[in-house]
Amino acid sequence: MSKKQKELFFRTNNQIRSTEVRLVGDNVEVGVYDIRDALRKADEMELDLIEISSSATPPVCKIMDYSKFLYDQKKKAKEQEKRNKENMMELKELRFGPNTDEHDFEFKKRHAQKFLQDGDKVRAFVFFKGREIKYKEKGEIMLLRLATELSEFGIVESLPQLEGNKLILILRPKKNN
Repeated sequence: MSKKQKELFFRTNNQIRSTEVRLVGDNVEVGVYDIRDALRKADEMELDLIEISSSATPPVCKIMDYSKFLYDQKKKAKEQEKRNKENMMELKELRFGPNTDEHDFEFKKRHAQKFLQDGDKVRAFVFFKGREIKYKEKGEIMLLRLATELSEFGIVESLPQLEGNKLILILRPKKNN
């Protein structure tokens, strides 16, 4: 059995091992039934008895068409996955040099603005090579300018900090309620 098949495997009809089951659902009176009575009810309705929760005491079962039940389970799993992806926030990076030109700064600022509007975090950093580290004030001014110009779209999560040869600033998107 593949991983996906195992995830969506539920015991049905004669595969259910318990002697008593709790029936739930729209088309049946909720309660605890003997397995034979539950199977008889499912047979009368020409549907399947599906074990939904085997860990409960007694196991919870539902009477419905098994293929429709699997379809609904797959649909719920897809929606859950979609919601999880929407809630995830990506971290986008922008790299500057201490002598970044005005045009390049504006170009990267527009990218950062788009990232923040899409709901992603932005990690902007100034990378210093060799002796450029002497100009860390230039880099700090550049990152603070970026933060102020993007204040309408994002909030500063961490002010510029020097980590090794990088000066790092992190912005997160503003919540639009």
